[in-house]
Amino acid sequence: MIEIHQLTKTFIKNETRIEVLKGIDCSVAKGESLAILGASGTGKTTLLQILGALDHPTSGRVLFDGADIFEWDEPRRAEFRNKRIGFVFQSYHLLPEFTALENTIMPALINGIPRGDACRRGEIVLTEVGLGDRLAHKPGELSGGEQQRVAIARAIIMNPDVILADEPTGNLDVKTGEKIQGLLLDLGRAGNTTLIVVTHNRLLADAMSRTINLKDGKIYDL
Repeated sequence: MIEIHQLTKTFIKNETRIEVLKGIDCSVAKGESLAILGASGTGKTTLLQILGALDHPTSGRVLFDGADIFEWDEPRRAEFRNKRIGFVFQSYHLLPEFTALENTIMPALINGIPRGDACRRGEIVLTEVGLGDRLAHKPGELSGGEQQRVAIARAIIMNPDVILADEPTGNLDVKTGEKIQGLLLDLGRAGNTTLIVVTHNRLLADAMSRTINLKDGKIYDL
């Protein structure tokens, strides 16, 4: 489903070239769950952002079902992000003035789905993640684990082909992190969704179907 060919990413900071990704080759099958491990600063988040078309590579190709997403114009990439990719961030990125339901339905509204239909979808996915009784609560009224579940509901409301999760358990206590881990894996299996997770959590990584390590800008299988 996803093929990465000779992917590089270089940043220029204070006239210094920083090579973060150095010719990465990797493939991910449909329905696979993949953990990306590596020390802080090795480019894990950068790789995830490129896979989700939030950032551009310096060189190389990223193919989804055989199509190079960086040959598309930005409107087509934006549509791709909205319809086919679900993002789960460590810091949740919930809008504080909106309720759990309103945060969840944002991708559906952006996609032009009528608000009533979007709300019905939102109620379903929030119930799936165990928040059916918290629809009207704002982020400040929710625990960290509940906020992360809202973020997951938002990520899956469009039934994406791929979920990209950046340290999804990083800000959570062990027990809550285990619940989020189980939820992500269950969602992936139920919808045959491809799950790619950047994590420092070895327990989460071990629960995935495959684990790779990002070191010195290169990928190594574990």
